[in-house]
Amino acid sequence: MGHEGHDHDHDQGHDHHHHPPAHGGHGHGHSHAEREHKAHAPAHVSAFVVTCSDSRDAARDESGQALRGGLEAAGHTICGYKVVKDEPEAIRAALAEAAGAGARAVLFNGGTGIGRRDSTVETLRGLFEKELPGFGELFRALSFQQIGSAAMMSRATAGTYQGMIVFVMPGSPQAVRLALEALILPELGHAARELTR
Repeated sequence: MGHEGHDHDHDQGHDHHHHPPAHGGHGHGHSHAEREHKAHAPAHVSAFVVTCSDSRDAARDESGQALRGGLEAAGHTICGYKVVKDEPEAIRAALAEAAGAGARAVLFNGGTGIGRRDSTVETLRGLFEKELPGFGELFRALSFQQIGSAAMMSRATAGTYQGMIVFVMPGSPQAVRLALEALILPELGHAARELTR
């Protein structure tokens, strides 16, 4: 995954190429600096992690641990964590618990395949106020680069619910790290700000 530094390198190079014209410099430069500051300021988001699995428990939940560790390393706080059975009632209860805990983001992993017991996507999609299909589309595109055509078997998605952004991703550690590093962490602060407008 050695690309973490790339984005920052690109941004630095651009500023030197086009200086704002002198007459309009004061406004443009200030707003650009503000935008840069907002883009790089770590927005602290309170997150709730839910693992949907019939076979894993907290001690063996590598994916849940990866999500919690990655969020905390990025400066976010974990306001709750649960492992629930892949059943609609348990999934809905976990979402309600996240809302009660004051979560701004809820990260579900597991139950996104096509097996008979995989019900996470159906359960949550029925509750979304707005769906974010781009999360699943981009996740599958990135996943395709890693695992090939098997990526089409993932029904990962995201949406909003009662002022929270809800991400639904596969249960494998490789999948959650990809989703977290490539898609969720870069936009989490932005998404939380949009939802408070």
